[in-house]
Amino acid sequence: MLLTKLWRFFAFISAILFSVTIFADTTRIPPKIMAEIAIEKEATSNTINTSKVTSDSDSAITTHTATITTDTSYRIHPGDILEISVWREEDLRREVLVRPDGGISFPLAGDFNVKGKSLLEAQKELANRLEKYIPDPVVTVSAKKMFDKKVFVIGKVNRPGEFIFTHPVDVMQALSMAGGTSTFADVDDIVILRRDTECKQQEIPSDYADVEEGDDLEQNIILESGDVVVVP
Repeated sequence: MLLTKLWRFFAFISAILFSVTIFADTTRIPPKIMAEIAIEKEATSNTINTSKVTSDSDSAITTHTATITTDTSYRIHPGDILEISVWREEDLRREVLVRPDGGISFPLAGDFNVKGKSLLEAQKELANRLEKYIPDPVVTVSAKKMFDKKVFVIGKVNRPGEFIFTHPVDVMQALSMAGGTSTFADVDDIVILRRDTECKQQEIPSDYADVEEGDDLEQNIILESGDVVVVP
């Protein structure tokens, strides 16, 4: 009887010890598995960091691209400084000043006029001239410094004065920059004073009322640098 009780006691103790051992084995992670988990965690962290860097880089590139984008509608004027480069031709990379007559000089291309042309048009002409010496030249023309173009609005407007512009400006836009016409302005007899290449002055009439009503939109001409808009 005593032996039976002792045997049951030892069996109970053995069962408890066996359960504790199993629990300890299941909660303990072998070193090899721990190492694999650590490597996987580090790889995940690197992936997250790489994604962040990539996102930041994309943002920087987008900003940089917006900064250097050239305005294809811009027209070249005397006094502008153009930056011209030819791909894979380091000797054909330079800054060129547009002369008062609108001409520029470039190696191999010679002398040609770019006044009033868009950057793309100047780029194509230069490429055509270089084709004699360079097969399929890849030319880039950008405006590094644009000459300050000014128009003057005088007479019966709310804010007469000179106005600097970089994009094409017409008569209506110039009047808007001058705060619009005053109450007693004779908008039917607006005149644009312009000097030609020989400094001879010409008068160009503009009927504000016709333009406003949409009858003769051709009178809303594009202004040139130095034009004077007179509102009587």
